[in-house]
Amino acid sequence: MSPPCHTSALLLVLVALAVAGAEQSEERSCDVIGDESSESQMERALLKKLEPLSHMRFNVTVEKGKTENYIYHFRVCREVNSTSHDFGGLVQIDRQNGKTTVIGRINETQVFNGSDWIMLIYKGGDSYGRHCSGEKRRAVIMISCKRGVTASSFSIISEEREKEQECFYLFEMDSSVACPAENSHLSVGSVLLITFVSLIAVYIIGGFLYQRLVVGAKGMEQIPHFAFWQDLGNLVADGCDFVCRSKPRNAPAAYRGVGDDQLGEESEERDDHLLPM
Repeated sequence: MSPPCHTSALLLVLVALAVAGAEQSEERSCDVIGDESSESQMERALLKKLEPLSHMRFNVTVEKGKTENYIYHFRVCREVNSTSHDFGGLVQIDRQNGKTTVIGRINETQVFNGSDWIMLIYKGGDSYGRHCSGEKRRAVIMISCKRGVTASSFSIISEEREKEQECFYLFEMDSSVACPAENSHLSVGSVLLITFVSLIAVYIIGGFLYQRLVVGAKGMEQIPHFAFWQDLGNLVADGCDFVCRSKPRNAPAAYRGVGDDQLGEESEERDDHLLPM
């Protein structure tokens, strides 16, 4: 092979490896059941809301006697084992023999929500053997609201396999992504009041620092515009005195006290005779 052909073949191999590596590094995500055009805006919004959990892995171990000893591995809208390319979003591993069973696949996803919860369903799992008429397994994950927690308390609730159809595995977990958005309870008046108080605080603190550090004022003169506020206080007091008084200041009193004219003349009789001679 000539050198140019050898170089071209090497470049093609490198490009193919790069493309394959890029495809492997890009993880698959949830695909809602049905055509892409049939997906609702609500389903797309819920899947986007779950994105913060996609990089996390959850495990739970279940041991029932000597016959059942399993580990369940779960990821939100991602494959548990991306190298196997089985779309398994929730898998069961038998700790006794190492057998892996796919409970639900992310390419058959359903998602809906309530006021403070999100229900994520993976369908298309491996078929049952002797249970549920041999239908495919299904995983139901209830994500409940818990503020301040990204994700916690992943656990299995039950496995419903005693029916003829519609069997499922039920899991639950807590996460803040399922919580509704917190609405601000501040009214317009509250916002204006907070703004006003903040401006007053800035005026007082800033004016105090300016008077003390720049002007060099001491004592009460450190209050910004002290003379203005002093005069304003006097004017307010005068106005209140003028408005609140019901009668002029010099009006005669409504009652008559005991005056000098009511005391009568002083008696001429004295007590001189009581004095000792």
